[in-house]
Amino acid sequence: MKAIIFIRRDNIMKKLWKRNAVVGAVLALVVVAVVLNGRYAENVVEAEDAGRILGQATEVLAGDAGTEDAPAETAEPEATDYFAAARLSRRQARDSALALLQEASASEELDEQGASEVAQSIEALASYTLSEAQIENMITAKGYDDCVVFLSDGGASVVVSTTTDGLQTEDVARITDVVKQETGLAASAIKILEVN
Repeated sequence: MKAIIFIRRDNIMKKLWKRNAVVGAVLALVVVAVVLNGRYAENVVEAEDAGRILGQATEVLAGDAGTEDAPAETAEPEATDYFAAARLSRRQARDSALALLQEASASEELDEQGASEVAQSIEALASYTLSEAQIENMITAKGYDDCVVFLSDGGASVVVSTTTDGLQTEDVARITDVVKQETGLAASAIKILEVN
């Protein structure tokens, strides 16, 4: 009788370990996706500072320059292309993380604690998405052409479209204030980058 109890206990422990391992792996993937997304935004801004935008599409002349169908010159890169690409990248990273979390939550091997952790992670992703949209709307309402916000557990990165003058001290203070009000983060946890 005792042997059966020990075997059952051993099987239960193995199942719990597997569930916790799945939840841990999914949470690690979510954290990695958020961190990589934030770093991607910083790398794109650095590349643009070097005179080019990663992933920027340029128009190619199709045929003879004298025909009406062919454009006379190539298109100039625009900051709005960066913002559209950054939002798309952010959404794709969140969608894949959310799909992984939903897959983990549907697992029959998931215990109550694991299900609670997955639900908290899904709620955090939803909260980040909502806060990012609200911050972006508030910043553009303050007169900036465009911006994109990346939130993570420990901070926020804000990329703002600027004029040729760049961001002034009062601009940085205004944007920092908006992010602090929405997230409660300290000013030291907020990075503000500009795109001309």
